[in-house]
Amino acid sequence: MKLRALLAMPELRLEVVTGDDAELDRPIRWVVTTDLLNPGRYLRGRELVLTGLVWRSGPADSETFVRALVDAGVSGLAAGEFALGTIPDDLVDACRRHRLPLFKVPEDVAFATVTEEVVRHLSGARAADLTAVLDRHRRLVEGTGLGAVLDLVGRDLGMRCHVRTATGRLVAGPGLPGAGAAALAGAFLRAPRLPAYAAGLDASILPVGDGAVCRAADWFLACEGDFADWPAERRALTGELGAIVALERARLDDRLSAESHRAQEIVTAAATGGGLGSAGELERSGLAAGVPVVAVAASGRGGIGAGELRTILAEILPAARPVLGLVDDEVVGLVPSPSRHDVAGAIEDALNALAPGFAGGGVAAGVSGTAGSPELRGIVEEARQARRLAATRSASVCVVRHDELATHVLLLASVPDDVREMFRVRLLDPLHAYDKVHGADLVRTLETFLRHSGSWTRAADDLHLHVNSVRYRIQRVEDLTGRDLSRLEDQVDFFLALRLG
Repeated sequence: MKLRALLAMPELRLEVVTGDDAELDRPIRWVVTTDLLNPGRYLRGRELVLTGLVWRSGPADSETFVRALVDAGVSGLAAGEFALGTIPDDLVDACRRHRLPLFKVPEDVAFATVTEEVVRHLSGARAADLTAVLDRHRRLVEGTGLGAVLDLVGRDLGMRCHVRTATGRLVAGPGLPGAGAAALAGAFLRAPRLPAYAAGLDASILPVGDGAVCRAADWFLACEGDFADWPAERRALTGELGAIVALERARLDDRLSAESHRAQEIVTAAATGGGLGSAGELERSGLAAGVPVVAVAASGRGGIGAGELRTILAEILPAARPVLGLVDDEVVGLVPSPSRHDVAGAIEDALNALAPGFAGGGVAAGVSGTAGSPELRGIVEEARQARRLAATRSASVCVVRHDELATHVLLLASVPDDVREMFRVRLLDPLHAYDKVHGADLVRTLETFLRHSGSWTRAADDLHLHVNSVRYRIQRVEDLTGRDLSRLEDQVDFFLALRLG
């Protein structure tokens, strides 16, 4: 209910003393009668305050009284003339100065009548809100979807809302004028708690459901304005709307669809070497003959479940219809890549953008090279091997490409941790200890020397040292470790030890 609605109540006959059109659009949450000079402690905001002016003993009191109301966030003031016979000019001036709408209550209209009428209209509005919520439930059950629900909210309640995924993709609703999808998604992922207000976008971001889903795999509700300014009824309504959105999200979960079951069969067959089905079946699944395919394998850690990770991959993979399934504890995807798109780069960028929503967890992913549909088993195995290598690294998001599998990195990853640590300690600990005591920088010199393939001159230039200084340091390395850096096998050992460090 807005202040201007008071003027449409003929039984009250209120007159506007101060207040422009915008000010009369302020909402009324409740009505309070007071004759205290400073009633702020008893007000919560958005009230219509009724007063008989008993508090006024002089002109200065008007400023005190009005400032207390404004500081408390009331919507308007209605004054009767019972005590003074008229509304004093100093009160009118104070209200105009502080932009507080002021109404005059006729002498023959009791405050009890004003209170009764306002409360009756507020109760009617609450009942209308409840009816609207029930109607939205009915329409959703009838299958009209979220678009119709959000249209109703916008039309009936004047509250523009829309639903997006954590990547910013619009699920339903009209969007918000000027609000960037990526900025909204970032605010959703980074908010310490929900609901949250994104001031730069003038949008409130609200959760969907009970928050049990990892945010990076979740949807969110964005509504125009600051939720802190909404009345309690409006906040309750958005909570109900979030629950409805969660139901719709569950209804649309494609893991339950026939297409999803077929995708799982294809992934399982590709991973085990089983029959992939006919060319027509593969094409209907998005794997047309002659179109290159990239395999992706991913696993989550820190509480990111396989189902959530599957949802994330379905959202971020650069294909309209990726074929997704589970193999053991991994999510495996087959991505048509007709233009040989950089699938690994796109996945890495998307996962890094979603990382704030991992709640302390992370994702390890491996990406294969390209192959045709008859060679799916090979690329699936390649992606899974790359994923295993990614899982050995500590980064929150780690994407390993297939070309890393042909380097020493794969060999190092396959060696048990205790063996790798023993190898590194035996070769490098004497150098670290010497550097700590003497500040000799032997480890950096060794690394530079090997990076330049044993060239004394290039290593000296890189270190800004004389060649003889580099020779002296390398000699010291050999003395401390008993190795000979003119021998290729010793150079390789030091190179691997440095990579392990």
